[in-house]
Amino acid sequence: MATILIVDDEKNIRATIARGLRLEGFRTVEAGNGEEALAILEDQDADAVLLDVEMPRLDGLATLEAMRDRGLSVPAIVLTAHGSIERAVRAVKLGAFDFIEKPPSMERILIAIGHALDRGRLLSENRRLADESGATAGLLGDSEPMRALRAVLSRVAPTEATILLLGENGTGKELAARAIHDGSPRKARPFVTVNCAAIPETLFESELFGHLRGAFTGATDARRGKFSQADGGTLFLDEVGEIPLHLQPKLLRVLESQEVERLGGGAPEKVDVRLVAATNRDLPAEVETGRFRRDLYHRLDVVPVRVPPLRERRTDIPSLAAHFLDLACRRNRVRPKTLADDAKAALSAHRWPGNVRELRNVMERIAILVQEAEVGAVLLEGLAGAAATPSEIEETGGTLAARVDAFERKTVLEALERNRWRMTRTAEQLGLERSHLYKKLKALGIERPVEE
Repeated sequence: MATILIVDDEKNIRATIARGLRLEGFRTVEAGNGEEALAILEDQDADAVLLDVEMPRLDGLATLEAMRDRGLSVPAIVLTAHGSIERAVRAVKLGAFDFIEKPPSMERILIAIGHALDRGRLLSENRRLADESGATAGLLGDSEPMRALRAVLSRVAPTEATILLLGENGTGKELAARAIHDGSPRKARPFVTVNCAAIPETLFESELFGHLRGAFTGATDARRGKFSQADGGTLFLDEVGEIPLHLQPKLLRVLESQEVERLGGGAPEKVDVRLVAATNRDLPAEVETGRFRRDLYHRLDVVPVRVPPLRERRTDIPSLAAHFLDLACRRNRVRPKTLADDAKAALSAHRWPGNVRELRNVMERIAILVQEAEVGAVLLEGLAGAAATPSEIEETGGTLAARVDAFERKTVLEALERNRWRMTRTAEQLGLERSHLYKKLKALGIERPVEE
């Protein structure tokens, strides 16, 4: 049961809203001003806040500032009287999730709370995944490439420079982006991630820049885009090379002007966003072939940072494997396991085309499928190898499922090669949504080959 804190100096309004929310299954807590609200948030958990702007002693804007300064990251929905839209816009700049004009309809409040709770759950899940992937322990590894990477990140993090992270899939580019954010003056503000390869092309503009109600079919409510959500913080554009060519000029304008315009019109909205982008593509080659704008590339390539593949930091593999195995055992509630010396040697010798992500997945399988307390090299067979190729399946027989997977993998790879790894064209030929194709590549263990 989600808890909603209602902050308004008018008792009747608080009571009316509280009654409606309780009928919908929510738990409610009430405060008559900002000072009471802050005391409640310091003392107990709340999943969302309904916050009036006009209040005595400490108004809504000052309350939002205090919440930000104290690290109280609870989604806040601002209630504002008619004619106070300018103050509501200021509230959004201070971190408010949404705003509603008074007198508020219960339907509008429920929609806003639903969106706020979804955002809160997403942030919680991101924190959980970061913990489980080792992000809270920083970029693990004591090899020379990792020491050099951490040194570079520590120098660029406190600046406002745009960073372009370069590296293969699975190397930990998002961890590097998080390290940049956490080491910056913006660390108390949002860190917003956009996987550019997973967004359907038709939704790209709305996802990045937002839309107004009625902007297109299905736009039943206004929505803030990722740039607005990241205001004051860091926006991480993963797989930036997948942004459709016709939208690249608009992205460039936003980066240059720090203003976004939602779909459907409306005045430009100022944003203060630090950009970190990542790609596994050769963007200069993409520029030369006309698949990526030269001016956008130069705007992104202010400080390029290369994240090394796992095969270049083999001395880190044993400690990484042990770390991921321990996490997987605890997460799946199975007894702890250790890696024998011959297992560590076998893991270190593997090429790991899927990099750290592949190693983490292998340790997950070992935690679940291996029953022995000590995992030797013989127990890794069939668990640590990369996906079998079609020829390997034919030579070894293979189950029906393995043959189907191999055929599917071969078909997808051939389509990718024909289209020079352009996701949109490949998806069209295969009759898939681009986001579905991206998921298919992960499921089949397909990684774009690195050009030597």
